Amino acid sequence: MIMSRLFDPLPLGPNTLPNRIVMAPMTRARSTPPGDVPNALMAEYYAQRTSAGLIVSEATWIAPQGKGYSFTPGIHTEAQVAGWRRVTDAVHAAGGRIFLQLWHVGRKSHGVFHADGLPVAPSAIAPGSQVWVAGEDGVGRMLDCPTPRALRIEEIPGIVEDYRRAAGRALEAGFDGVEIHGANGYLIDQFLRTTSNHRDDAYGGDVAGRVRFLEEVTQAVADEAGPGRVGLRLSPFVAGPGMDCPGIVPTILEAARRLAPLGLAYLHLSEDDSERAAEVPTDFRRALRATWPGAIIVAGRYTRARGEALLDAGLVDAIAFGRPFIANPDLPARLARDLPLRVADPGTFYGGGACGYIDYPIADA
Repeated sequence: MIMSRLFDPLPLGPNTLPNRIVMAPMTRARSTPPGDVPNALMAEYYAQRTSAGLIVSEATWIAPQGKGYSFTPGIHTEAQVAGWRRVTDAVHAAGGRIFLQLWHVGRKSHGVFHADGLPVAPSAIAPGSQVWVAGEDGVGRMLDCPTPRALRIEEIPGIVEDYRRAAGRALEAGFDGVEIHGANGYLIDQFLRTTSNHRDDAYGGDVAGRVRFLEEVTQAVADEAGPGRVGLRLSPFVAGPGMDCPGIVPTILEAARRLAPLGLAYLHLSEDDSERAAEVPTDFRRALRATWPGAIIVAGRYTRARGEALLDAGLVDAIAFGRPFIANPDLPARLARDLPLRVADPGTFYGGGACGYIDYPIADA
């Protein structure tokens, strides 16, 4: 067994994680239609991975307006709440802890999911990206996102309320907490960036305006769930199509400064996981650590050694692993024993059944 800070416990609000290995949120598109209801297959998938200190669920849409991909689960209906209860019961029975990631895709959607054929966004700017949509034959395809319509200012409080209600439903479904998805080009991230937010009202313009929606959502969710049961995911160094905002790093630091007094459980940074990804500047990590009093989790191309280096430097508190958890349900044990890691099959990432989902074996005892 290898001695490592990855296996130290971590207090996180009312929860205490037995290790600092987090399963990152990953869309797997296995919910049951109609209604996008979590099912027994999903319960088994998450229960297999409960040796993680914390599981963050796949992104889960908070209301029909927030949906952008086929077969992704929601937390909007009683059937979805009941389906998620099946998942959380399985996770807790296996000794795990799980947060639900709250998701509104904004403009990264397709007209097929919306009654008027249009996704919504801070501004009516085409995202230049694609989403995964299943046709009548049940086969998923990548389709271009249309130009969204700009949200009217009077609609925004209703979306904030959707987040609050979703947090309440998550606790009703048995989750140990929730994570607000403010990263990767989705609605909250769209409000934060000058490239996607051209508003000239209270939710646009300067940093205070662009951060306002995030502040209101976070306050509402913390009021509903309790701040110690709330995490927040942001992605200052990830810029998808149409999202390369030159001022996003100082905007993220200002958001962290404004939200720090709430006492959230953690801040979760989604970092570039591509082969060409640059290292996140150490100066940024130090500035964030000085600004944010709570735990910091990072995700993106991490190996045990890279994660340990940041933990040992005191710059982060936990390391989230994504794809390694797909093919290695027993990832913490493999890391502890320095065993080779299996590589996941990308062809089974989205949609389908048990193949490439719950059939990866654990290491021999």
